[in-house]
Amino acid sequence: MINITRLFDFPYYQLEKYNLNKALSTKYGNKWVSISTQEYINQANAISRGLLRLGVKPNDKIAIISTNNRTEWNVMDIGILQIGAQNVPIYPTISESDYEYILNHSESTYCFVSDQDVVDKINAIKRNTHLKGVYTFDDIKTEKNWKEILELGKDKSNQLEVEAKKANVKPDDLATIIYTSGTTGTPKGVMLSHNNLVSNVLSSEKRVPFDYGKSRALSFLPICHVFERMLLYLYQYCGVEIYFAESIEKMSDNLKEVHPHVMTAVPRLYEKVYDKIVAKGGELTGIKKALFFWAISLGLRYEPYGKNGWWYEKQLSLARKLIFSKWKEGLGGDIQLMVSGSAPLQSRLTRTFAAAGMPIMEGYGLTETSPVISVNDERNFGFKVGTVGKLIDKVDVKIAEDGEILVKGPNVMLGYYKDPVKTAEVMTGEYFHTGDIGEIDSEGFLKITDRKKEIFKTSGGKYVAPAVLENRLKQSRFIEQVIVIGEGEKMPSALIQPNFDFIKEWAKRHDIDSTNIVALCKDERLLDRIQSEVDHANKKFGKWEQIKVFKLTPELWSIEDGHLTPTLKLKRKNIKEIYKNLIESIYRP
Repeated sequence: MINITRLFDFPYYQLEKYNLNKALSTKYGNKWVSISTQEYINQANAISRGLLRLGVKPNDKIAIISTNNRTEWNVMDIGILQIGAQNVPIYPTISESDYEYILNHSESTYCFVSDQDVVDKINAIKRNTHLKGVYTFDDIKTEKNWKEILELGKDKSNQLEVEAKKANVKPDDLATIIYTSGTTGTPKGVMLSHNNLVSNVLSSEKRVPFDYGKSRALSFLPICHVFERMLLYLYQYCGVEIYFAESIEKMSDNLKEVHPHVMTAVPRLYEKVYDKIVAKGGELTGIKKALFFWAISLGLRYEPYGKNGWWYEKQLSLARKLIFSKWKEGLGGDIQLMVSGSAPLQSRLTRTFAAAGMPIMEGYGLTETSPVISVNDERNFGFKVGTVGKLIDKVDVKIAEDGEILVKGPNVMLGYYKDPVKTAEVMTGEYFHTGDIGEIDSEGFLKITDRKKEIFKTSGGKYVAPAVLENRLKQSRFIEQVIVIGEGEKMPSALIQPNFDFIKEWAKRHDIDSTNIVALCKDERLLDRIQSEVDHANKKFGKWEQIKVFKLTPELWSIEDGHLTPTLKLKRKNIKEIYKNLIESIYRP
């Protein structure tokens, strides 16, 4: 059996152990197109041969930018890594200037992109980079296509050279540079070795209850994000068929077409799914509506392992039959496990989806830790609501005096590319400073309490943890996004982007004109209603932490306009800059 020590060993291991007919599947137009494990390897080898004929050498950097996850990305990844070159994945949603910075900083020589939108952005800055060629996955008449590299590699006469290059790649060699989207400053290039990611896959595998060789996964999170990328290697290792979702808009259709057993997402997506389900429940009438909200109230009280007693479990089994089974159908009918990472997951979601028989297993990690540090697992009492699970094998965590989580293990990055100073700032010996505050409880579960950099002090000298407040406020159906501010000020306040779909619907029910969003966001009746939501959330916090004033913003907070990172985290610095006048009006009216 193949010993996996480098990332490109995964497909070969899959071939030997599972040999799937549908290893990778992408939808083109209205048709799902699958390739087998053998075809995956054949195409990756053709890419390796083609790249060598282009003059690509070991340690050359090849950038990949794709708007959606797709088969071509994975084929390119293995083809690049096999010849000792490095894959530099780039978020598709960043600005042209960030593209230029990353391509130049990484010294990428070739770039593979998905579609017209991305190629337009690249063409606008290409002359300012060292790129020798740009290839597209979609067929675009005016552009070179990635199939030209496959064609170039059709001739197998240099396969021995590929094999020699493969043999020279060592586990500790650099495999990829992942530029963190970052909530502040220019992106940092996180250097991950083959062993960083391989060790993370092998240790995480023990926490996933797959039916090996028979499970299906729907891949949705951007593959340039280390969490999804590690999971794709994990799926390959476990013989899981991978289907790539078309887009967030088509997620619902794709779930029903693929019937996946597992999917991964960021909390924001689970929040949207939950809100949509609750909104539909709100449209019911009579006994159906009463039953729906009875099931929800049961879900919100959920505790694993029958801790609520036999009567609760009896009611839960009825709720699953009558109500929750329909939720499951809406997600394809076969979902057994959902995984969440990248940001804190609200406990109400953890409880309700677990009650519905579709548990969301929350994990924790960073790009710098390849990424998983800990993850929940329903088996063997390894699941606890409000925590990010127990540490995975070979990963060691210690809590610093100030509460910061420090991590040591084979998954910790090689460093930041070309930046020894920033690397030294986050390392103490072998321990990486995560920048997160947390604790490990008596049962070994890790709990994240806040971001160290985000905690601020009011002018009264009181500390405020904004993420905890924000997560509580976002449980309101009226609130889509929120940022808590108040550093150096007399009190905490909040800027709120309302849930526009919901407030329009609410306005209609109350005979309020909803055609003008700007006017609606100033309407006293809406402001009073949201004030009651804020008051309700405030009850959970000390007086010094409570939100004293809030302002609504009538714009949608987006990645494109700089409010959010590509993984939907708040860009705090940017948001404060965008709304500096609004913030001034709170503190200096």
